[in-house]
Amino acid sequence: PHYCETYADLVFSLKSVFPEFAAPDGGKPITFKSSVLNICQNEFEELLTNLEPTEDEKAQYTGEDLELVRKKRKDRMLANMKFIGHLYLRQLLSAKVIGSVSRELVSCDLADEVPAEHALECACELLLAIGFTLETLPTGQQVIHQVCSRLMELKSMKTDDGKAAYCKRVQFMIQDLLDTRAAGWSKKSFKSSAKTKDEIRLEQERDISARQCGVDTSGGEVVVAGQRPVYLSPAVSA
Repeated sequence: PHYCETYADLVFSLKSVFPEFAAPDGGKPITFKSSVLNICQNEFEELLTNLEPTEDEKAQYTGEDLELVRKKRKDRMLANMKFIGHLYLRQLLSAKVIGSVSRELVSCDLADEVPAEHALECACELLLAIGFTLETLPTGQQVIHQVCSRLMELKSMKTDDGKAAYCKRVQFMIQDLLDTRAAGWSKKSFKSSAKTKDEIRLEQERDISARQCGVDTSGGEVVVAGQRPVYLSPAVSA
């Protein structure tokens, strides 16, 4: 998960070098973007359905080792969501695809369905990676509104015996996302990294904007969740 942005930058660079590939059957060339889309779709479908250890893994591992297998699979799933988000920010995936993934994760079209906890975690991870940019688009605003409204509904959902449908950790994750959106997608980050002059200028502008939204900028760097990389023009459409 720590290198999602770097990998997305690498894929972005490869696209300019290999815009398309020859089809195995000699037909119409396969574009780089379509290949990326197919891979992401396969990963998305596989990970959502295969979070739990396989029967072979259950036979091979027990106790803490089995839990470690489950954790690694979940970490990979969340990292993939973040990676997919960064591919969108680099215009390698469309807003339509991202919107479809986001709505599916929280079952927007199935009000009676109760999504699994890991699906909600994936939704939060994805929106925190793309929120600011996606919400600048009319279609993106609709997606963000639908998904956040659904998350707010799920956060307060109760089971038949009156208990919360989701654990506190997932509830806090949802609330963090909603708070971040309310603050104009500004949030504190305590990670330090080297910056270009343009990045420093943008950081100063974000600090001013964050303070105007009532966000305390002391004690950490304020970043905008889901902003396109500096090297991509904000004027380019998604």
